[in-house]
Amino acid sequence: MQLFTDEYLAQCRGMTPDQVIRFLEDFRKLHAKRPARSRLISLKVPEDLLHAFRQRAELAGVPYQSQIKQLMREWVLDGRERTDQDG
Repeated sequence: MQLFTDEYLAQCRGMTPDQVIRFLEDFRKLHAKRPARSRLISLKVPEDLLHAFRQRAELAGVPYQSQIKQLMREWVLDGRERTDQDG
């Protein structure tokens, strides 16, 4: 149970709508779900494939490692959707 002083409650009543929105947004960011931890991995990839992948990612304006993670995420989610449809 949280208890608030009369002074604090009076201060809150005097807040403008913009101040309330700012407070709520800051609170949301503070308590938002934190992103999953990342793990460094070692992966052997043929040099020509890696070079071509990095070039294509650069042309798309996307960091190549972010693109690898996105492809992994899409592949996992696609597998889940197929499993859900089969069941």
